[in-house]
Amino acid sequence: MAIDQESTPQASVVTVTQAAQERIKQVMESKGLEGHALRIISQGRGPRGFQYGMTFAAPEDQTANDTIFDAGMFNVVIDAEALDRVRGAVVDYNDEDGHGGFEIENPNPAWDDPRAQAVQELLDTQINPAVAAHGGFVQLMDVQDDTVYLLLGGGCQGCGMVDVTLRQGIEVVIKEALPEIQHVVDTTDHAGGTNPYYEPEKK
Repeated sequence: MAIDQESTPQASVVTVTQAAQERIKQVMESKGLEGHALRIISQGRGPRGFQYGMTFAAPEDQTANDTIFDAGMFNVVIDAEALDRVRGAVVDYNDEDGHGGFEIENPNPAWDDPRAQAVQELLDTQINPAVAAHGGFVQLMDVQDDTVYLLLGGGCQGCGMVDVTLRQGIEVVIKEALPEIQHVVDTTDHAGGTNPYYEPEKK
């Protein structure tokens, strides 16, 4: 259901830099999408915090539940589910190396729970930089009571040494920094490449 954008003004919740606006406008014009808005989508959490997507929304695809605001060269649409996750974010476009790409700087923490925030900080500052050298990454899935649930991906998935990495590396770092954490569970399906969320560890 399309809505009358003029009758529902919204304060800008995301800043789109001039460079990003110009690049997005070029893409719109090249695809014949004049009159469309930019929709910013939150795609959940990833190894570096929230993950995002951007697409174009025709007027008829914008609903009363959307937050819509004028970014300058076009409107931006954010759905209710993503709104609090992206509030205050800055969308930029960087083409310094000749390989242009969009960057989103978001001041919002990926987790509301202080324990999860603390685990995420350990992943970002200590654990992921270490496993990245081997092409892997560790993603926080959840923290419940005294248990941390992780997903190991990239080079860590299917690695024959993954149990050593988890037990002697990741688990030690987390438990030393956060004594209240007693269990670290790997939710990764290292054989099938899928994530059976919260599936008990295979013995």
